[in-house]
Amino acid sequence: MGMMQRLLQVVYPPQCVSCGVPVEESGALCAPCWIETPFISGHICDSCGTPLPGSAEGDSPSICDSCQQDAPPWKRGRAAMLYRDNGRRLVLALKNGDRLETAPAAAKWLARAARPILADGMLVAPIPLHRTRLLRRRFNQSALLSAAFAAEVGLAHCPDLLVRDKATPKLDGKSRDARFDLLRGAIKAHPARKTRLSGRRVLLVDDVMTSGATFTAASMACLAAGATEVCVLALARVARDT
Repeated sequence: MGMMQRLLQVVYPPQCVSCGVPVEESGALCAPCWIETPFISGHICDSCGTPLPGSAEGDSPSICDSCQQDAPPWKRGRAAMLYRDNGRRLVLALKNGDRLETAPAAAKWLARAARPILADGMLVAPIPLHRTRLLRRRFNQSALLSAAFAAEVGLAHCPDLLVRDKATPKLDGKSRDARFDLLRGAIKAHPARKTRLSGRRVLLVDDVMTSGATFTAASMACLAAGATEVCVLALARVARDT
């Protein structure tokens, strides 16, 4: 650590990214917040990252019933935490509370979750926001996460790989079928970025995965533009009780 960094830590001591109490290093959670954060580990669906009961058997990846019945267009997926308790608070603090300092910390959690699905030469890109929503929010939280994550794992990042031409209402409270209907055709490859997609493996990043409708629309846009494979990564996963 350089002299300037040490001086800054004296003047501005590191704080927990969740509750703000002092911690030993920047971008960390305090012990109580760490315990309250439902990080995902153990037996999970290799396709969508949702936790599964029991333990993995053999070397074959486990796939949840939902992904077996309706296989998503992406190949593999992971999430860092469940969207509940402190996981939900962290996402909402970044998304609606302008807590942008959450992104560098989240990049480390995302990197740990994504390790099994990373591949050399992957292109990292965020789920896009429609321009009207971007103007209201002033930033795309998924782009902040994807940029920090790409830097953390040393992969190429393209923040405007995809565009959201179709404005859709908020999806909160919508059924699974309604989400898929609303997002059909809403996301496309940026016309000027299609050459970066051709023949590439792509890793899409979003803050929350619920039904998978947004990742489905984005994955289909990547594949239609020539990507050879798509994987997905969410900071938080809405999971059914198991």
